[in-house]
Amino acid sequence: MLQRKGFEIEIYTGTPQGKIIGLSDLITRDLENFVTEPDSRNVEYITLPLKSYEDLLCALVKPRQTLRKYLQRLGDYTLIPGSTLSLGDSSHFYRSDPQSAYHSYIENTYGTKVVTASVHINIEVIDPELLMQACRLIRVEAPLYLALTAASPFLDDAVTGYHSTRWQMFPKTPEQVPLFMNHAHFIHWTKEQLELGTMQNIRHLWSSVRPNGPDRPYDLNRLELRICDLVIDPISLLAVTALLEARLVQMFENPSLDPLIMSEFSPRELLKITDENEKLVSANSLDASLIHWENGRTVKAKDWIDEIYQEVWPTAKERGFACFLSPLQKILTQGNQAQQWLKLYNSGISITEIISQGIKELQQQETDLVDLLCTSALVGCTD
Repeated sequence: MLQRKGFEIEIYTGTPQGKIIGLSDLITRDLENFVTEPDSRNVEYITLPLKSYEDLLCALVKPRQTLRKYLQRLGDYTLIPGSTLSLGDSSHFYRSDPQSAYHSYIENTYGTKVVTASVHINIEVIDPELLMQACRLIRVEAPLYLALTAASPFLDDAVTGYHSTRWQMFPKTPEQVPLFMNHAHFIHWTKEQLELGTMQNIRHLWSSVRPNGPDRPYDLNRLELRICDLVIDPISLLAVTALLEARLVQMFENPSLDPLIMSEFSPRELLKITDENEKLVSANSLDASLIHWENGRTVKAKDWIDEIYQEVWPTAKERGFACFLSPLQKILTQGNQAQQWLKLYNSGISITEIISQGIKELQQQETDLVDLLCTSALVGCTD
């Protein structure tokens, strides 16, 4: 049986030339199922938790079609790919809700470091102790998901030297988040952070992975992977999600697949290794040389991903979603969004041209997908 899964998609709005313009206050006023971020230049939509990958594909694309039509009514506006303010302006914060005290705190504390676009992937895990184990496993492997999705090599019309500028600068909060030993540990730690003020509220846990649910930290029902840059291609996003789901199913079937059991390192050492791997991936994504959490061997990110891919392929095939996993090989072969953009830049194409072309490709891709998959009968896997 497939797990229920869903997405939180943050995306920029602006002009076809790539200038990012804040419109979220108007969007959320006039459209249902869209929510504001503290800065008005990006807007978020959330998909319902679904088991079917075919249904998820429509759930990803249809809201963007609705948003596009609305933006065209406002003027010559569109959706902009990328996870940072590629063409600027990172010097100024544009508040979506000037009356929000929490937004004031975010602006004053972090500034435009949080004005990024990303995708959060949520996978259903009902049992709280199993969820803590899932968070431990995916926490130490989260850099691999960032490697697949890096999409922010530019900021303020300049190359930054990072494949994921977003994650390099994003203020992980609190600074130290442990590997939670059990549900009781997570409850105690969360209450302690709220008392200390290192978290302003239960949502103020900005780590690569976190347990989530209707009444945090008590009532939990899903793992939320937060490290990914914005994957603008829905097919690629489903492939990344299929890898995550297959890895979790593998863990469900093999209880020893736990860093606390399989690793030769202590929890403190595991966190140090993971933090270093995140930094390395932020800079070089799929080409980064990482430290494996099990035994400390050095392995290139794309080779590590391929190892896991080969391990979980039988699981995905048995459960009927291997065809959604297979596009991962295209990312490993052709590179992620950041690598493709940097290749264009190094060939002499300007950042403005790269982003403008990305906007056109995104619009055409969504139109093709809606015409193909979201009208009548959906085409499913034929493994």
